[in-house]
Amino acid sequence: MANDLSELLKQSDETVAALIADGADPQEKFQIEHHLVSADFTKLEKAAVELVKVGYHVDDADEFELDDGSRLFAFVAVSEVKLEAEVLQAQTKEVTKIADIAGVDYDGWGTYFGEDDEEE
Repeated sequence: MANDLSELLKQSDETVAALIADGADPQEKFQIEHHLVSADFTKLEKAAVELVKVGYHVDDADEFELDDGSRLFAFVAVSEVKLEAEVLQAQTKEVTKIADIAGVDYDGWGTYFGEDDEEE
């Protein structure tokens, strides 16, 4: 299993640019959620352990049943950083490497911005 690092880095840069264009303050810290998924819970657990070792907070895995009856497991690895492209590129590289070693899919990162962010 190999995640497409170049595509993930492009997605990261585009997300940072879009958030800033929409008015996000680049000096403010945001909760960043890196999304990982696998059909193999053991592999996903291995990735979670490694991400905790390098400083991420890892939420409990959720289980999803797909239309075909197969099951996937997913979790988010959370950090809190400023919206700096270089920092988020470094995190994307780090999470991608761990995901590749563990044999799980890394689906990029996201954050909360706007009205929902105000309620937290």
